[in-house]
Amino acid sequence: MPVLVMKFGGTSVATLDRIRRAAKRVGVEVAKGYDVIVIVSAMSGKTNELVGWVNETSAMYDAREYDAVVSSGENVTAGLMALTLQEMDVPARSWQGWQVPVQTTSTHAAARIEAIPPENIMAKFADGMRVAVVAGFQGVSPEGRITTLGRGGSDTTAVAFAAAFEAERCDIYTDVDGVYTTDPRVEAKARKLDKISFEEMLELASLGAKVLQTRSVELAMRYKVKLRVLSSFEEQSDDAGTLVCDEEEIMESNVVAGVAFSRDEAKMTLVSVADRPGIAAAIFGALSEGGVNVDMIVQNIAEEGRTDMTWSCPVDQVKRADVAMKKAAKDGVINYDELIADEGVAKVSVVGIGMRSHTGVAAKMFKVLSDEGVNIKVITTSEIKISVLIDRKYMELAVQALHDAFELDKAG
Repeated sequence: MPVLVMKFGGTSVATLDRIRRAAKRVGVEVAKGYDVIVIVSAMSGKTNELVGWVNETSAMYDAREYDAVVSSGENVTAGLMALTLQEMDVPARSWQGWQVPVQTTSTHAAARIEAIPPENIMAKFADGMRVAVVAGFQGVSPEGRITTLGRGGSDTTAVAFAAAFEAERCDIYTDVDGVYTTDPRVEAKARKLDKISFEEMLELASLGAKVLQTRSVELAMRYKVKLRVLSSFEEQSDDAGTLVCDEEEIMESNVVAGVAFSRDEAKMTLVSVADRPGIAAAIFGALSEGGVNVDMIVQNIAEEGRTDMTWSCPVDQVKRADVAMKKAAKDGVINYDELIADEGVAKVSVVGIGMRSHTGVAAKMFKVLSDEGVNIKVITTSEIKISVLIDRKYMELAVQALHDAFELDKAG
């Protein structure tokens, strides 16, 4: 029988009633003739509670035991989902990561999936099991220890299973009914997209859209896994939600597919560093070692052998950046006058595969922002994306103006 992967996030399995509702959706797909692999997250709020318990017990905790505790939330959901399906007379079994096995690296709390051998689950399907309920977010290391994949890891688990089992599709059930042109809470005219390309979704996910975890989209793009994002709380038709697929499957689309934003950004400028070969490697190598996630980078024109280097990073990493630069200066790797941090900025981006074949998108974006009196602090571009840093107080205005200017409320 064809295999379908269905993933249910924490809000979709937050209560026993919601688990029953999710199980009914699984039952509908079984009735259509699918063998189903269900990937479940922990019940909403449970992972945070477990993490809190670990931190309260041991400030300098053993990461292996952290994974043992935090992974238990998914185990509970998987067992409850399997029991619910059995009550519906659907042959189902729960599976923990080590039972599949989901083989991962040994990096606890941030493991990466290495392989998912399909033989164990396929053997059970052959014996009459119709649904394998798999605990998401977890796997097993080469040493035989439980590992977890980091935040959003259940999305990655689902896509990895779809690739390993050559599933017809991977349906991600969440608390939204698809991927929108921007966040409907910021722009009321935001429109749900019927289809979006892997590349566009990857850019939107990395730029702040919270619908899908970035690693899951990367995996889907690499293995050509069709992803569908759906709501757990609405009645579904066959064409519900948003399909994330190859751009060849999208006949016509707008030049710009969506406007993404990230509210909690900081702009940091290292003033007067030596303009010499290797200085960028020295600066950003030190920031990387300090755990700073750098995004946009601009180097100013050099004068008298000195230059300024500007970058953006999450606002909660400003202190790390300061510590990393002071350490690099103390070690003699760099010297500079001062490090200036502007913690009141936001990043706004327009994304679309149509930019490859249409000129003038950047000019239009900049004119729209200029007309609204929004000053641009930093600009970066790629083949299908233009991002700007602006004052945070203008973020919602910028998103709404760009959404209107590119007519994203209208279908392509």
